Amino acid sequence: MYKKLINKEAKLAVIGLGYVGLPIALEFAKHINVVGFDINQKRVDLMKSNIDPSNELEAKDFEGCDIEFTANIDDLADVKFFIVAVPTPIDGSNEPDIRPLIGASTTVGKVLKKGDYVVYESTVYPGCTEDDCIPVLEKVSGLKWKTDFNIGYSPERINPGDKVHTLSSIVKVASGDTPESLENIAKTYELVVKAGVHRAANIKVAEAAKIIENTQRDVNIALMNELSIIFGRMGINTFDVLKAAGTKWNFLNFFPGLVGGHCIGVDPYYLTHKAKSLGYHAKIINSGRYVNDTMGFYVAKSCVKRILAKGKSIIDSRILIMGATFKEDVSDIRNSKVIDVIKEFESFSCDVEIVDAHADKDEFKHEYGYDLKDGPTGKYDAVIVAVNHKEYVSLNEDYFINILTDIGEFVDLKGIYRDEFKSVNYWSL
Repeated sequence: MYKKLINKEAKLAVIGLGYVGLPIALEFAKHINVVGFDINQKRVDLMKSNIDPSNELEAKDFEGCDIEFTANIDDLADVKFFIVAVPTPIDGSNEPDIRPLIGASTTVGKVLKKGDYVVYESTVYPGCTEDDCIPVLEKVSGLKWKTDFNIGYSPERINPGDKVHTLSSIVKVASGDTPESLENIAKTYELVVKAGVHRAANIKVAEAAKIIENTQRDVNIALMNELSIIFGRMGINTFDVLKAAGTKWNFLNFFPGLVGGHCIGVDPYYLTHKAKSLGYHAKIINSGRYVNDTMGFYVAKSCVKRILAKGKSIIDSRILIMGATFKEDVSDIRNSKVIDVIKEFESFSCDVEIVDAHADKDEFKHEYGYDLKDGPTGKYDAVIVAVNHKEYVSLNEDYFINILTDIGEFVDLKGIYRDEFKSVNYWSL
């Protein structure tokens, strides 16, 4: 398979061209023939014009690539190596929603042929590839796993907005269903991953490795969030405490904050779901999830208490939220925990306005039902810098003084201004 790909006797297809799939497709397209497939024709049309709908890549990143973008399943007919990189979200009950994965498997199954490879990159619970995806491939294609086609799993490690830790510079974990398929899959990824490929013992190990990467971060951030609640009651700044503790060589560098997005805030639920199906209730992971999922409400309530302490009626108080994406310097609004802050303020009948330097207004309105303002509209009783976009980090104290009322509260969730601002009523996690 590897030889066929590098000799351009076989095509590789990436199914799902989001923030994970598109960079992979373009990197492979610098070396081999690639088909980029997505069910969203509007997104496909943008990519045909060298535009990344996720706003992560520039037009130059499309140059020199042997790639065909399509939403037509017929264009997958002569593909021999499939990479599935579709989202794996959670539903309203925090249970895994693998419908996009099943849908992609159905699509691949319709064009699957003898000798083909299918590699999954979507984050899943251990066992999902073999227990949920392979049966779909077999049923739709009429082929037999291992006899007619091979499967692999190679978890994505893309970090949105990160220009340093890119696809080629991060070690790739790869797995296969046979020693031969593993080697073919690993060598194929070595075409684009300069940092090298780690060959995992089996598919379940690779799935588990991915799921604990973000679970580990989630639990550690939850500890920092709980500490910030405790330190807040003591009247000391959490970031000052962490700065002091961080002088020890083996202190882990985690910070408090809102934990949203489609990775850290989602992946642990896939692991707890699997654990529950095996009769085990994950205590530490679930506790960490509870702490992180309630931080938005804690932030708003803490701010409300500070406003009330100044003798100001909270009803109709004007609140400005700066930042609505799930992390800094990206346009992605999926699972943004800033929404929890907004909703909690609204529960107190506050007048909330939101601005963001990167989010798309129409997408935000469609997803959450809120309008994004172009900028501040007068003075506010509280200004919350919820996401430290570069456009906000450069603002000075005078800027915020001019948009705050005399009793106005300045909330700096990330603690980025703590050593600089002296005149505003300042609070951070």
